[in-house]
Amino acid sequence: MLASASPEALIGPVAAATRRIRVGSGGVMLPHYSPFKVAETFSVLAGLYPNRIDLGLGRAPGTDQATSLALQRDRTRQVADDFPQQLAELLALLEDRMPENHPFARLAALPGLPERPDPWLLGSSPQSAIWAGELGLPYSFADFINPGAGGIADLYREKFVDSERRPAPAVAACVWVICAESEEEAQRLSASSRMTMSMLRRGTLIPVPPVEKALRYLEGRAPGGSRRRAVIGDPDGVRAGLDEVARHYGAEELMIVTITYDHGARRRSYELIAEAFALGANAPSVSSTGAG
Repeated sequence: MLASASPEALIGPVAAATRRIRVGSGGVMLPHYSPFKVAETFSVLAGLYPNRIDLGLGRAPGTDQATSLALQRDRTRQVADDFPQQLAELLALLEDRMPENHPFARLAALPGLPERPDPWLLGSSPQSAIWAGELGLPYSFADFINPGAGGIADLYREKFVDSERRPAPAVAACVWVICAESEEEAQRLSASSRMTMSMLRRGTLIPVPPVEKALRYLEGRAPGGSRRRAVIGDPDGVRAGLDEVARHYGAEELMIVTITYDHGARRRSYELIAEAFALGANAPSVSSTGAG
């Protein structure tokens, strides 16, 4: 659907097949992982592909309850909500700043140093904006979860503390997008994701369905209660919609999440968007951050 089961495994092949774009995970849901293991993995990637690796970090489970439980090593109790401590430990490892008296201090010499990934904090709430600002991290806001919340991006800028990590705030916005040759075709393709999300709101996880099946399911149904924003249309309409989202958040970057049943349609959507923004062979370097 919208996630990769192992984004860290896909970053290397994507970076190896490209030369200019930044590649990253959008993102690692830190409560499922050991900060040390995340630091090792992304340190290796940064060493292999200097100045091109992004590490998006999130606090939320990022999935349903059953999958979240399956990811846990200890299934006898809930995972402790210690994200701030996990994040501090991970940043200290990546930056080779682990205090000498810390029990993991001798483990801090990561394999990719002095290269390191560029960490981003992901979020959709005021709390994540505050943490990102206070830590001097770039902030990636999930518009596809909490649409239109430009005030949270403003809060991040208000709380931002200049640091060696980042001299100024930086915002990315993550948006649902489907682009096709025509508005009609894009809307037709969107039926698959609309059915998927409709079922998800009812507590049922399904594979993304074929368009025809989704259209039959949606026929005669009210649009539903989703507040999620989607930018759907032809290249000109999608460019205008994405420009509007970027202005709303004051975002320097956009992360695009495209869900279609047919992989060819998804790939074509990305191609059309790239063409609409003139991201050709001679364009400046851009980010490619894989959802997961």
